[in-house]
Amino acid sequence: MKKIVYLLMLLSISAFSQSKYLTKTGTVTFEASVPSFEEVAAKNKSTTAILNTENGEFAALVLIKGFRFKNALMVEHFNENYAESDDFPKATFKGKLRDFTIEKINDAENIFIYNGTLSFHGETKSLDNLSVKVMLNEENRIKLSGAFSVEVSDFNIKIPKVVRNKLSNIVNVTFDFELSKK
Repeated sequence: MKKIVYLLMLLSISAFSQSKYLTKTGTVTFEASVPSFEEVAAKNKSTTAILNTENGEFAALVLIKGFRFKNALMVEHFNENYAESDDFPKATFKGKLRDFTIEKINDAENIFIYNGTLSFHGETKSLDNLSVKVMLNEENRIKLSGAFSVEVSDFNIKIPKVVRNKLSNIVNVTFDFELSKK
């Protein structure tokens, strides 16, 4: 299944021009903790992302079962009860960095505005006017990072009454990608 998802992503972005930067080791983290309860946070270090430097189009694919929590029981509950990762195995970011050109980036942080969508748990929501930091490092890799918040209820995820006070409805998401020329 994993290979099929990667193949579909690569085929769907094959319309991109020759100026592509790619990673398969991007990091996406999320946190939905509330004070006085156990931390609810996870990290996925195997996110695939691609950037077309000619037009600023950006896409990322996150396999849901790749998220790791502090303990295995949280992983199990997340995949079975909340993300339902057997039915919804991936999340995607698709969009464009407004006014992006490769000439505008250097070894300092440059801010671009991302307009696009986040698809998760069978729902797609707009992520517009998101500030994304972009820089070119000494190895000619493009570093792209940012953060945003979403509401659990926007993605049709039901939190049982038993744990409703232990989980935030607001999920803070951060991402970090270091892309190499393809």
